[in-house]
Amino acid sequence: MVKYIIKGGKRLEGTVKISGSKNSSLPIIAASILNGGKTTLYNVPNIHDTQMMFEILKQLGGKIEKKNNKVIIDTSKINKYEISEELMRQMRSSVILAGGLLGRYRKATFSYPGGCDIGTRPIDLHLKGFKNLGINITKNYGNITCSCDKIIGAKIDLDFPSVGATENVILASTLGEGITQISNAAREPEIIDLQNFLNKMGAKIKGAGSNQIIIEGVKKLKDVSYNIMPDRIEAGTFLCASAITGGEIRLENITPNHLTPVISKLEDANCKIQVEKDSIEIKAPKKIKALEVKTMPYPGFPTDMQSLFLSTATIAKGTSIIVENIFENRYKFVPELIRMGAKITVEGKSAIIKGVRKLYGTNVKATDLRGGAALVLAGLNAKGITSIENIEYILRGYENFEIKLRKLGADIKLENC
Repeated sequence: MVKYIIKGGKRLEGTVKISGSKNSSLPIIAASILNGGKTTLYNVPNIHDTQMMFEILKQLGGKIEKKNNKVIIDTSKINKYEISEELMRQMRSSVILAGGLLGRYRKATFSYPGGCDIGTRPIDLHLKGFKNLGINITKNYGNITCSCDKIIGAKIDLDFPSVGATENVILASTLGEGITQISNAAREPEIIDLQNFLNKMGAKIKGAGSNQIIIEGVKKLKDVSYNIMPDRIEAGTFLCASAITGGEIRLENITPNHLTPVISKLEDANCKIQVEKDSIEIKAPKKIKALEVKTMPYPGFPTDMQSLFLSTATIAKGTSIIVENIFENRYKFVPELIRMGAKITVEGKSAIIKGVRKLYGTNVKATDLRGGAALVLAGLNAKGITSIENIEYILRGYENFEIKLRKLGADIKLENC
């Protein structure tokens, strides 16, 4: 068990390189099952969630080789179709492996996934999509078994633009028969990255980034090398770290148009932002202006950034209002911020934040990945020492988080507890 110890009050300055995307890496790792051969990936972040995916693949019979900044995945010898319940419970995104196994082997057995407790995130849309493809589904004491003789293309209209359901249907139908059309599909950049990866492998997919995706089934796929896109949520986290400390930092290895709503809100808060081809510079005022944020499916404001903005708003001039429209438990970390002196009232989907002059360091606990990162930001601003426990949540999604922050001048260290 480890915790973060932060001595706040340091203004962040300098340059930070953004890692590869967690939310892009996970479905692409799952998609490596489909070619039954070798996949070479670059820019995969070295975080808990990617390591869990590799562990699951190894349990299924795959081989993983890591060399410098590349990972070589060999799925030619996969001979199991049941995903470990223990590993499934550690990470919700593991459910995406079901689509890869079904696409290649026409069968998969798994349990309900775990991960951060940020609200009810049922997989009914995933299962409904599988059923539409002709896959039989049996539920037995928490286990789900999916199987079929063949996958047949179909029209699938998602009730909600779920990222995971969109990805699972894409994976399951890539080697299917005929054409699959997904309507009301998720539009996130990570979906585009998955499409580009699969098409490089030999798939025939178009429409990613729009609300309608069309997959024309192919007979086989080939070995491939691919570079994972930058992590837009990590980039947004560092932008907020600059804003809450009155800092001035430069982010490299990013795709600026993935961050449009985040940049817009920070500019509204009086941050000066300079956007270049693959970098961003932010210069924050000593005190940002109050914010108004409503989370929405992409291209709206991302739910994964809500916690970071809420934390940043605690020291803003005036009263900020944040509305969470995606996950109902995204405010579980708020009591921890209040312990640090924040003035926050939660009413249903809304959080009202009255800016305070200063936060104060104390002992707090991370409740989920992004809420945990929000506590780190609060600690960077706070007077005195902040101790953050349960940082296993944070390590799920940020590569070398404390090392990157220290490079920018933060006083933060890992300590055993």
